[in-house]
Amino acid sequence: MKPSKPFKAFRAVALVLVVFSLIAPLLWMVAASFKTNVDIYDTGKAFVFTPTLDNYDTVLQRANYVQFIGNSLWVALAATVFSLILGVPAAYSMSRFNMKKSALVVLMARVIPGVSLLVPWYYVFSNLQMVGGYTVLILSHMFVSLPLIVYIMMGYFDGLPTELEEAALVDGLTHIGAFRRITLPLSVPGVATAGILSFIFSWNNFMFALVLSGADTKTLPVAIFDFVGYASIDWGGLMAAATVVTLPIMLIALFVQKYIVSGLTAGATKG
Repeated sequence: MKPSKPFKAFRAVALVLVVFSLIAPLLWMVAASFKTNVDIYDTGKAFVFTPTLDNYDTVLQRANYVQFIGNSLWVALAATVFSLILGVPAAYSMSRFNMKKSALVVLMARVIPGVSLLVPWYYVFSNLQMVGGYTVLILSHMFVSLPLIVYIMMGYFDGLPTELEEAALVDGLTHIGAFRRITLPLSVPGVATAGILSFIFSWNNFMFALVLSGADTKTLPVAIFDFVGYASIDWGGLMAAATVVTLPIMLIALFVQKYIVSGLTAGATKG
């Protein structure tokens, strides 16, 4: 049965309301980043105002945000690459050799709140004199990235046919050779999906970086709080900094969304 016209109209209105409710805060944030603090508080200038780039000048120059952008890129990329190197073979082993107990451990690591580990982590890493360095940030971000990659890739490997690997084993390849020559090339969409999601989660990670980073290793989400003072808040600078953090991830998600969706669903349609 075809949907009726009233239902189509209701669906269109509901879709518009949902989309608007999601993007309205982002639009307000971007607009506020081009306003002075006085204009932000002035409700009469909510839509009509004289734009200024002073907030972005504060963010990119006086606040040294270029360094913080580099920190975020380095930590997110390193955590993603190392997590892929460890997570993809681990997911393949758990999938092909039915390692249910190991998969349960990964699932537990996926659902355990990271805040429950911050205190012991800080105690251990502070005794090792690692707090404030890049290494501890990358390791802490891998706690989120690695289980995510294993979780995604296990589902992807479960959906890949095993006949090609079995034929490769008959031809004399080892399990590692079959994985490297047969399975890994077939799993490129899944690896790309896992890597993109891992990078996004690491880029947005705030809690670990807040506790474990130093003055020179701050990532962007932590550096935003430089605009929040005890007596006042630089709302213009805060909105500009939030825009700098948000827009790169939004652009990445916009351009790679079809690859993310295809990678997440490919494992369910193969085999």
